[in-house]
Amino acid sequence: MNKKNVAILAGVLAVAATGGWWWSGHRQQAGVKTEGNAAQVAAPALVTLAAALKQTVPVTVEVNGSVVSLNSVDLRPQVTNTVREVHVKEGQFVKAGQLLFTLDDRPDQANLAKARAQQQKDEATLADYERQYRRGQEMVGQGFIAKSAVDTILSQLEAQKAAIAADRAAVQAAQVALGYATLRAPIAGRLGAVNIYPGSLAQPAVPMVTITQLDPIAVSFPVPEGQLHDLLAAARAQTPVEAVITGRKKPLMGVLNFVDNTVDPQIGTVRAKAVFDNEDQALWPGQFVATRVTVRTLRDATVVPAAALMMLGDGVSIYVVDAEQKATRRQVKTQYTFGTQVVVTGIEPGEQVVIEGKQNVRPGGKVRVEKPAAPKAAPGEPSSAVSPASLSSGQAQVDVALPARLDPPRGAGRAEPGRGGSQVDVAVPARLDPPQGARSAQPGGSDAVPPQVKS
Repeated sequence: MNKKNVAILAGVLAVAATGGWWWSGHRQQAGVKTEGNAAQVAAPALVTLAAALKQTVPVTVEVNGSVVSLNSVDLRPQVTNTVREVHVKEGQFVKAGQLLFTLDDRPDQANLAKARAQQQKDEATLADYERQYRRGQEMVGQGFIAKSAVDTILSQLEAQKAAIAADRAAVQAAQVALGYATLRAPIAGRLGAVNIYPGSLAQPAVPMVTITQLDPIAVSFPVPEGQLHDLLAAARAQTPVEAVITGRKKPLMGVLNFVDNTVDPQIGTVRAKAVFDNEDQALWPGQFVATRVTVRTLRDATVVPAAALMMLGDGVSIYVVDAEQKATRRQVKTQYTFGTQVVVTGIEPGEQVVIEGKQNVRPGGKVRVEKPAAPKAAPGEPSSAVSPASLSSGQAQVDVALPARLDPPRGAGRAEPGRGGSQVDVAVPARLDPPQGARSAQPGGSDAVPPQVKS
């Protein structure tokens, strides 16, 4: 055979070998793919189910609010004057009308006395004009004086009456100015810091003290605009509002009584206010508290765990499993979320929904429910493959560690080597009796009879 034939034969063999290798690999891959598809179709997905419940759910709005006073007044003097006396202390609770400060009233007392004196003078002049008018009328009747003279006296009389009216107004003005010298509490409440002392100059631009009403008191809190209509209905019904204070076991109860007339377009909330009784001063102006108000109640609502929801492109869906363990994808609408539960429509109470393993479920596919795991043994307790209840009264359960390799006696066949030492549970008789003719083994001695391993 020449070299040319040898080369041709070698090429044919190489092509045949390559074709056989490709055909074998292609069949193997096709077989693996076919088996995988079959296993995927046939094997049901392992899932965890939960039942949809029917219950009454209160729709609650929980937000942080701040405590605000219903009335707060910055007390300022009406005139610039010197403080003569301070009658209260800062932090003191005062009643409406209680005297707080007294200013220097000597100039006002003098002005009042001057106005009263001028009034008395004008009243005396008025009395004289009245007498002259009466005499003039008598003399006109007798023809001793002209009627024009009487008219002049009458005009003077009317002018004097107007002067007396002006004097009375001046006296009232002096009394008002004198009243500015005493400052009283316009409302009942608690005083803040007193920023003025006797001898200080009080000015209208500087507040002397701030009075804040503490009982009752209000809590202002924002509510999302999506709850506006429910909030308005709750305000008309005087719905209770809870205020949770850190360190206090029970929440304070108030009443919703105000909803603002404008929604804040920047943050999309509307301001609401609730009034609380505050006899023990648990609420303080400016304090932040957690508020909770129930705006409406959903009766006979269907509730499912939030873990059952799937956010897909066509909306929210849930896998529902029927009695034949067949999963069906169903679209639902969420109404309200509270904690780990969601109120939905599109599911009937009592239906089983998938909460775990949703990624392995296919619409119309079979599922199998995951069973609860067996309880683990407590630390320190040996794990046994043989149940103690299955042992007879003459057997005891012990743990024996077998060596990695068991060498048979000399002359016997060799045992199969193991991959490593392992611990197994074997049952041995509670009493080990030696064979007939053998001497008894001493406990703990080297001649002790080995335990009989029960396979």
